[in-house]
Amino acid sequence: MEVIQQLIGRLHPVVVHLPIGFIITGLLLQWFDRKKREWSRIIAMVFLWGFISAAVACISGYLLYVSEGYSFETVKFHLWLGITTSIFSLLMHLRLVTVPKVAFLKQLPVVLLSFSLLFLISFTGHLGGNITHGADYLLEPLPNNVKTFLGMGQKSYENPTLDEENWEEAVLYTDLVQPILNSKCVSCHNAKKNKGELQLQEGQGILKGGENGDVIEPNDPSNSPLYARLILPLDHEDHMPPKDKTQITKDEIEIIKTWIANGNDFDKKIGELELNKELFTSFFPKTNESLYPKIEVAAASMDSIAVLKKKGLHIEPISADNNFLKVSTINKPMFGNKDMESLAPILNQTAYLDLGGTKVTDEVFDSLSLFPNLTVLKLDNTEITGKNIKQLERLENLKSLNLVRTNFEEAHLAAIKEFKNLQTVYLYHTRVVKPDTLQKRKNGELFLDYGGYILPKIETDTIVY
Repeated sequence: MEVIQQLIGRLHPVVVHLPIGFIITGLLLQWFDRKKREWSRIIAMVFLWGFISAAVACISGYLLYVSEGYSFETVKFHLWLGITTSIFSLLMHLRLVTVPKVAFLKQLPVVLLSFSLLFLISFTGHLGGNITHGADYLLEPLPNNVKTFLGMGQKSYENPTLDEENWEEAVLYTDLVQPILNSKCVSCHNAKKNKGELQLQEGQGILKGGENGDVIEPNDPSNSPLYARLILPLDHEDHMPPKDKTQITKDEIEIIKTWIANGNDFDKKIGELELNKELFTSFFPKTNESLYPKIEVAAASMDSIAVLKKKGLHIEPISADNNFLKVSTINKPMFGNKDMESLAPILNQTAYLDLGGTKVTDEVFDSLSLFPNLTVLKLDNTEITGKNIKQLERLENLKSLNLVRTNFEEAHLAAIKEFKNLQTVYLYHTRVVKPDTLQKRKNGELFLDYGGYILPKIETDTIVY
């Protein structure tokens, strides 16, 4: 008997939609029939079915309340309003039909009953949603800053940042861990809405844990639910945050892991813990410095661009803020040295030039040296050896040079190192010997990228974003 009671109770979320549908349908039919009043018998029947289904929903809801252990304080208003909705639906039915024993109902204005039913069905449904999804389920999709502006919801939190010059002076918990929890976890685990009886808005709540016990095992991230749940597959039922919420990034997960692995101290500075700077680079403020020259050039002729496109070149603007162009020969593999003359009309506007996979040779450097604003140059998968590459030294804006899978020779590497503003050269699968010790990228220094990286697999690689 108890099993049957529980099964009927769990049908409540399904059954409850029937009276909503019948009552809303009846109200809409009333509005359409407000002048001719030809559908009264049909509308009365709709409200009768609304009453019957509402009564069934009340019974199943009561059984759900009894069997699932809800407190009466939680469900009482939803329950009583549900019963009231059922009664009003019956009153509307009786008002619309001719029943001598309830003729006094004819004195009740239909409009009053209609608005009462609309209010009851709306507010009862809202309270049901509160029980199922939480009191703020309607506002949950709104951005935190909007909810704060409206005086509702949690405080809006920004992603944590560190000062690159004083990063070692930052307190790991205060300046990184807690801001990460604030932005990604506190909306569900706070004093007002403590899912799982867990509160994460302050250290005391973290140490207290939740309904399943402690969430931190000091110095043991793998056995600490606060970290272990973050690295579960996204579709795992225990993955946190839930997959429909904003996920914690890999860098943020690594910070939480590091904090737990170092004793989850609430006061120690990063410098005191002797942690590597690489852990924190993603939290340094990003600069908006553009890769391309900060100069104004006249827009290229649309007729000239149209002619080049007809020849098979791909041309598109780099940004709406300038007139620089990105030019690619991806659809023209037979493009050769002599074809460079066709680019003369857009010489000043070309800042990104992709000649990868074409027939160009070392003779192309004569033509390339004439592009004053060339910033990104791709010569991968060509017959380039590097002879005469020194001519590119006059390109003061050149920052990226791709020589992957070419015959570029190490003897010409010294010439490249003299280029004034060059930042990165890609040398994977060239004739340049990869050194045993690779340099680390540093601001203001030329970085030689030899490729062929093999990245170690880490726990967070199992997360699906």
